[in-house]
Amino acid sequence: MSKRLVVVAGNIGAGKTSLTERIGARLGWRTDYESVADNPYLSDFYADMRSWSFHLQIYFLGHRADQYLDAAHDPRSAILDRSIYEDAYIFARALHHMGNLAERDYLAYRKLFELVVDNLPVPNLLIYLKCPVEVLMERIRRRARNIETGISADYLALLDTFYDEWLGAFDMCPVLTIHTDDLDYVHQAAALDTVVTRIQEKLGGKEEIYLRGDD
Repeated sequence: MSKRLVVVAGNIGAGKTSLTERIGARLGWRTDYESVADNPYLSDFYADMRSWSFHLQIYFLGHRADQYLDAAHDPRSAILDRSIYEDAYIFARALHHMGNLAERDYLAYRKLFELVVDNLPVPNLLIYLKCPVEVLMERIRRRARNIETGISADYLALLDTFYDEWLGAFDMCPVLTIHTDDLDYVHQAAALDTVVTRIQEKLGGKEEIYLRGDD
């Protein structure tokens, strides 16, 4: 298979990092991850979202665009943990919706986002990890990250709604939807085999859209 650029999208706790790690290891692909530990704005953002939302979104836009271009120029196939598109269509939208990102800042960010994205190569595949909110909440509770302590079920449900709306109109590249609540590719080798097969089929042009544990 020729070089491929794949992006993974999904709500908080859906399993993006786990999938990225395993697909990278199985197929020998380059992997790139979301900037968390080295993010200079996250601590300020969680302390005062209204003051730091714009700064955080600009940082993520630059970080992901740089990461995306590096992966696109690498001769290896690559899989990226979270897409650049979610920053605008999911998270910036949510911050604006909740009043943490002013209208003026939101519009300025979206204009810059469009300019950046218009100059990026199109991915070959977007993998969307879908999972019920109650399962997401349990996963977030189990991994016990300090920065995630304030995440509520209502917030995850809002993001889930935005994901559905965004992907309902998404036509940039093929989409493979994986329901991660009943497909355990972390602990079950057969489930990972199924995911790998579906990814390869989708990249090969097969119209397979949904993937559940009983597929």
